[in-house]
Formats: sequence, structure tokens, C-alpha cells
Amino acid sequence: MATIEKRTRAGGTVYRVKVRLRGHPPADATFERVTDAKRWAAETETAIRAGRWFENVEAKRVTLTELIDRYEREHLSSSGIATKPARVRRLGFWREELGALVLADVTPGRIVEARAKLLRSKNRVGEVFAPATVNQYLADLRHVFSIAKREFSLLSNNPLADIPKLKEPRGRVRFLTPDERDALLREVAAHSDVLHTIVVLALSTGARKGELLNLRWPDVDLRRGTLTFHQTKNGERRTVPLVGVAATAMASHARVRRLDSDLVFPGIKRRPLVIDKMFHEACERAGVGDFRFHDLRHTAASWIAMNGGTLAEIAEVLGHKTLQMVRRYTHLTEGHTRGVLARMNEAMLR
Repeated sequence: MATIEKRTRAGGTVYRVKVRLRGHPPADATFERVTDAKRWAAETETAIRAGRWFENVEAKRVTLTELIDRYEREHLSSSGIATKPARVRRLGFWREELGALVLADVTPGRIVEARAKLLRSKNRVGEVFAPATVNQYLADLRHVFSIAKREFSLLSNNPLADIPKLKEPRGRVRFLTPDERDALLREVAAHSDVLHTIVVLALSTGARKGELLNLRWPDVDLRRGTLTFHQTKNGERRTVPLVGVAATAMASHARVRRLDSDLVFPGIKRRPLVIDKMFHEACERAGVGDFRFHDLRHTAASWIAMNGGTLAEIAEVLGHKTLQMVRRYTHLTEGHTRGVLARMNEAMLR
């Protein structure tokens, strides 16, 4: 039951509301207008009876920084995904922009304002963030609030639920021509044996940058010729063959290992090597424009397709659960499909 007390102060009249329901802790608030006090009393009674009041109290007490810290500590630390470092970096943006706010004040409007700032931001090589990149930032924050609602019981609503994704262009398929491939491999080999090995592995296996940089020596079997990626984007372990030039490069790289880390490509402070700047500069020297490290994955998939691989085979190599993500290579497999149908028709319809 709610009671409203009228109080006169030096600054004017205020209305203090107290809501007491049996079996629940009391709630109170103060308003300058009696209509606001009555509205709050009715909404609070409804929330208490529905079991949402505790969530509202927590949402006014916990800051976004505290929520992100808990999310990283209790959820992200055990997720085992290759994208974890990038996700932590993206969550750092939200911590910096909105971290001081309590959860109740992280409104869709504030999030959209921060999104506008992201759209003006630039990546490590000076390129303006693409809509797909901004959508990744939003997806990370959306997942934080989903966990806060579903597992931490801090919220009853996700403030990103009604914020739509930015429209993204169709997935690009930028892959190296034979001349570009040779030029890039010459450049990386001339300046860094380690980067050369990483690029060769990416071209040979279609692995993601995060999968390669988080690779550890126990996951490399030179005798059997395999690499096992435990930290993958979809969370599932994947083993790929290590053949040809890639096998030779890995055997050479294995002769010298760091004693303070079991990472195959260690950087500073036992963290994975950072290669973004090295790779970007190598592309510039090789005259390979509009090219990102992830496009090496597209190159591997495209060359599989052009050498007779099916969409199912490409999906298996890349680690996709469905064929949806590899349909961008359909036009490259058409020649192989035509040959299969021609042989079938010749055998069946003579």
C-alpha cells in the first residue's frame, strides 16, 4: 500500500511517497508534483508484485563499468573464443563513453549518441569505421545487457533491444590475384620470417587472424601435419591439415621457440603478436591496395572454389556451420558445378 506525505520546505512543497507491501522491503521516493508521486506509487506497486522492483533498484545502483567488469570476469573469461581480445577492446569504448552511468541511465538515446561517435572513429590504419564494425560494437554491448538481464538479474529490459543494426553492404570478396599473391609473399618474406609464416598459414588453411595468433605449440602436430584451433569464432574446435609450403614454413619456425611462452607467435608480455601495422605496410610495399588480413581467408576460399571445391568443402575448411556464409563464392564454383552436371548427363542421358 502507498502513502503520500505533503512536506513544505524552504524551496517549496514536495511529496514523499512510501510503498509498503507485506513480504517485501519498503520503497520510497520524493517528487515536486503530486501527479508524479501518484504515478510512481502505482508503477512501483505493480513492479513489486511482479518481482521487478529488485531489478529496478539494482539498475540504479550498478554502473555500466561495474557490469562490464563482471561480464568479463564471470562470462567472457571462460568463453574461450578467439575474438575475446577484440571484444575486450570494443567493450573498453563503452566503458569510456558510458561507464560512469548507472544502468538505469544507459538509455537508447545515449547509446545512439555514442554510436554516432563510433561512425566518426578510425581504425588502426586510419580508415573510418565501417557500419559492420560499428554493429560489432553494438552487438558486444547488447550481449552484455542480455547477460545482465538473463543471468545477473539486474535488468528487466535490454536498452539495445529496439536499436536496429546499421545497414551493411554485401559481404566483400576481395582475394589476391596470382601476381598480387607473389608480390605480397615476397615483401613479407623480405622483412619478417614470422609474418611470412603467418601469411602462408592464412593462405593455406583459411584460418582467421585470431585463430593463428592464439595458436599454441601443443596444438601443432608437425608429424601428422595438423593445426588445431581451440579458440574459434563459433567456439568449436577445428583441426586443419598442414601441407605443402605451410608445413615447411612451420617446421622452420618451430626450430626457434620462446621459452617464456607456448604461443606459436608470441608478442610482448606473453601476449599474442600484434601484426596489423606490419601487414598493412607490407601490402603497401607490394602494391596490393584495398586489402585486409581477413581477405587472406577469402583468398583461400576463392582458390579452393576455383580449383573445384564445393561450397560444403569450403564451409568445412573455414569452419562454418552452415553454407550461408560461403554462398558469396557461388559464382566461383559454377564452372565446377557445370562440369559435374555435364559428366552426369553424359553418363545418364546418352
